Amino acid sequence: MKIFNYIQEVYRQKGAAYFLLIDPDKTSGEKLRKLIDVSIKSEVDGFLIGGSLMFGGDLDLCLTDIKKITNKPVIIFPGSVSQVSKFADALLFLSLISGRNAHQLIGEHVLAAPIIKKYGIEPISTGYILVESGGKTTAEYISNSMPIPRNKPEIAASTALAAKYLGMQMVYLEAGSGAINSVPNEMVKIVSSYSEIPLIVGGGIKTPEDAYNKVVSGAKMIVTGNYFEKEENFDLIKEFAKAIHTNQNRTIIT
Repeated sequence: MKIFNYIQEVYRQKGAAYFLLIDPDKTSGEKLRKLIDVSIKSEVDGFLIGGSLMFGGDLDLCLTDIKKITNKPVIIFPGSVSQVSKFADALLFLSLISGRNAHQLIGEHVLAAPIIKKYGIEPISTGYILVESGGKTTAEYISNSMPIPRNKPEIAASTALAAKYLGMQMVYLEAGSGAINSVPNEMVKIVSSYSEIPLIVGGGIKTPEDAYNKVVSGAKMIVTGNYFEKEENFDLIKEFAKAIHTNQNRTIIT
């Protein structure tokens, strides 16, 4: 089964898919193995690997270590063409559609396309929308682009609709790694209803309640990352999974 089809099947059955974002710079070795073990027991649906800036982490090693432990999908979340690996199951083929930096819209993609084809990795075409989060994030700085203001959901909705018309498979609303505030629920609701293509939401989601509210607002996939770089938070992964899998957990979270 293709990874995109797998994601669709998960959110149809469970209400939404839950993926953990792992930065090889910050999580590796025994800490990585512990995180994956807890995630599998907590019914996490898959993993995104990468980030805006890879400083010293080993992407290939991270991917192979995870795949030794689980058969859950491992998808590259690339910050640049250097973050393409033959060991991944798929790659989010991200185009930064909220910005006007041509290199992030198409430049990196031209460089990456032959490598993706050579390795036989499944590309999942994804419109990437940065949203103002209360502070300047790494993604914003590295991409040299302005995020969409939090109080302008109509801009995000129009941008997502353009992604649909361009033939993209998914849209990713991103507050950024370590964001102070997550994407507003009202923006999630308007974007999901207006564009009608599967919506990923990530960045700044620090509680199961916030994750749940994103799902009931229309998100089909929730991504958490920075919050679970701390081992003391690992025990909460199961609570996040329960909140996100709304079809399996009918208890209303307020």
